[in-house]
Amino acid sequence: MSGPSLWITSSKDSCGCHHGLMKVPRPMPGQFESLPFTFREAVAAGITRRRLRHRGLQRPSRGVRVPDSCGRTDLAACLRPYTLVTEFAAASHASAFLLWQFPGFLPGCNEPLLHVSRPDTVAIMRRPGVRGHRGQFFDDEIVSHQGLLVTSRTRTWLDCSRKMGIEELTVVADHLIRYPRPEFEGRFEPYATLEDLAEMLDRHKGTPGIRKARLALDLARVGSDSAQETRLRLALEHAGLPEPLLNVPTPLAPGVVRQPDLSYPEQKVAVEYDGEGHSAAGQIERDIAREEDFGRGGWILVRISKRHMEQDAKLAVAKVRRTMLARGWLPGG
Repeated sequence: MSGPSLWITSSKDSCGCHHGLMKVPRPMPGQFESLPFTFREAVAAGITRRRLRHRGLQRPSRGVRVPDSCGRTDLAACLRPYTLVTEFAAASHASAFLLWQFPGFLPGCNEPLLHVSRPDTVAIMRRPGVRGHRGQFFDDEIVSHQGLLVTSRTRTWLDCSRKMGIEELTVVADHLIRYPRPEFEGRFEPYATLEDLAEMLDRHKGTPGIRKARLALDLARVGSDSAQETRLRLALEHAGLPEPLLNVPTPLAPGVVRQPDLSYPEQKVAVEYDGEGHSAAGQIERDIAREEDFGRGGWILVRISKRHMEQDAKLAVAKVRRTMLARGWLPGG
């Protein structure tokens, strides 16, 4: 007796008329119908080899199958088979940068290539559509995330340093070390500490890009809540303005405390970056109330928008500088 057929056959249409056999492939079970998978795990799940040879399954690489029906799928699902089909493989570099949802600009991170790393004791991965990497990995530098192995956040920061600028590396470092807001993020601890980042650099001396990473680590500060806040801080300091405090609660009146993005308490100057969400009607009302609170407390609030951040934040720097000079700050003082 032959085994189960690859095909579901039908000899009648909706009117009950016979028109010969119409071959339709049997549905794949569960995730195999809609997500990329490995040949080996499909066979282990009981899917026949004949079914896995069907033309409705793409074969981007040996041992990997992608159903035509899955369409566009997320990065983790695309990477997963490649971390399974070859031993000691983990998503890394630009792919890990995207998986961790790092802020900042990484050249080439939007290319379709998948980035996969293996230890330097084994062969580099060479597969179509994959950029293979090799390196030395400590046990805590490979973690599980979204169902696949991936380089840790701190290791990913180091791996990407070769292609990133110092400012953008600082943006990511600030993101990693900032204390979260539990009511919005559901976590209570930062992703990393300055000491964690320093230890990562000490572990891998001589890694390409490490000199830029060390400079970025020197510039990193706890307190920035967004990439634009970090870029604004760096632009102000680069222009010779004092280093501001970051998101420090500031009493303005009895029972009134505000937390400006950046602040200069000596001059009573607060600086806020207003992102795209500040155009909503409700937010506009809150922004007006915030500005009034600072005014009643004797502070000046400098509001910075996306427009001010263009061309290396020249307009933002000029706006803050004018306010600081008006409040008695002396350059070089």
